[in-house]
Amino acid sequence: MLKLIAAALCALGIWQLFRWTRQEGVHTSPALWVPTVWVFLGATRNPSEWLQLSAASGQSSTYLEGNPFDQLVLSVLLALALIVAFSRGRQVWKLLQSNTPILLYFLFCGISVLWSDFPDVAFKRWFRAAGDVLMVLVVLSDPNWVTATRRVISRVAFVAMPVSILFIRYFPEYGRAYSRGGLIAWCGVATGKNSLGIICLVFGLAALFWFLQNYRQEKGTRRTGPLIAYGATAAMAIYLLVKCQSATSFACFFLAGAPMVLTQLFPSTRKRAFVHVMVVAILGLTVSSLFVNAAGGMVQELGRDATLTGRTDIWRSAFSLVQNPIVGTGFESFWVGPRLRQMESLIHQEVNQAHDGYIEVYLNLGWVGIAFLAGLLIAGYRRVVHDLRMDAPLASLGLAYFLATATYNCTEAGIKMMSPLWITFLLLTMLPEALVPRDAPPRLPSPDHDEELASPKAITAGAMAIIPSRIGIKAKGRTKDRSSNYFLPRVTAIGRLGVFAASHCEGPLETV
Repeated sequence: MLKLIAAALCALGIWQLFRWTRQEGVHTSPALWVPTVWVFLGATRNPSEWLQLSAASGQSSTYLEGNPFDQLVLSVLLALALIVAFSRGRQVWKLLQSNTPILLYFLFCGISVLWSDFPDVAFKRWFRAAGDVLMVLVVLSDPNWVTATRRVISRVAFVAMPVSILFIRYFPEYGRAYSRGGLIAWCGVATGKNSLGIICLVFGLAALFWFLQNYRQEKGTRRTGPLIAYGATAAMAIYLLVKCQSATSFACFFLAGAPMVLTQLFPSTRKRAFVHVMVVAILGLTVSSLFVNAAGGMVQELGRDATLTGRTDIWRSAFSLVQNPIVGTGFESFWVGPRLRQMESLIHQEVNQAHDGYIEVYLNLGWVGIAFLAGLLIAGYRRVVHDLRMDAPLASLGLAYFLATATYNCTEAGIKMMSPLWITFLLLTMLPEALVPRDAPPRLPSPDHDEELASPKAITAGAMAIIPSRIGIKAKGRTKDRSSNYFLPRVTAIGRLGVFAASHCEGPLETV
């Protein structure tokens, strides 16, 4: 009976979180539910695991081939996302054109399938990984992409955080698991404590960002409800981070959250030089603590030893099995087949990842893959710095996800298909430059009537706006065209400019 009451209260709390953050009159496409479900499944558990359809006897074959039910569900989501992307061809094409480094990285991942020992398995995994980019395109091609981004992330956060606490406290058969040493570990809606940690890292940062954004709004606006909702979600994320004992996610939350808070509250910290100093300091602190002084300092404070809980042994053994350091073994192909058994014999434990995102990319894609990944990260960082300088929407959150991705992958593999950190990183670094949200300043209007274009006041205002820049002003050492013939064939263009200029004059635009 107590479990039912707790579940009912949890459902009521989730409904209240959605109700507090509802925005009247702000509409987004229903197609956003497709990437929402995709991100939720990637962050938590596969559909077969939610429905308990996985067979315990065939875990190795399931890891290699995948579950048919999971493939069906994800294929349906990909098909729906493709339909939406084709229907928004123009916006999607603009996004792809402005994100060439990401396309090159995923293109090389697809080409690497050709030299994989298991090309069918590698192709399935690449197709799923490409689905991450497709879901990002669905979100960012929405006419109101700022709100669309917030809603996708908030929907997952409002469900994952409360349900994790519910599972851990009242349904331990779903929310708790046993660690390698036999200790009880919190996993919530995820499959392990590290998976729960990355959920709290990703969605806790987002909740903190929107809490600060609503806090900065003027009094009198509708901000009490969102403040409570996002504040409660951030508090739940921090609580779970502390209790699940995921050291990497815990450290990354504060390393990435501090610059986000500074750039959100203090405009002076958004300057390019200051951002560079913060990023270099955080990355330098991370690298020095983990690899230069691993026996002390931050690592010891987080409860880890000099081997980073056996990670150095995994890295050393994995490097010894590398056969082609230039192009690797193929996309997501290192931890399958004979190499998986060889690794188990070398380190005497089961492992299916390198616990380092950069080493993981090297094992699968070699130095060429590392080069493409470096180009992707550099392009993403440049986009974030530019957006911060321009005070663009979501710029501070983009900085936080960049830092979280850069630091998290030093001790965990987060650059992989359907990882919530990887998806949100792509989402916040593929932000459209050419697309403008609906709440942005209006562009130059295009009137429908020729009479309005040719009105005396419109032509006069347009001429007053263009003549000073055309007569008597030198450009690069030469005087611009003074001839009146320049203006005669351009009455319509002047009229368009005149409508814009006259709309900023006192009094309404008079038409004749």
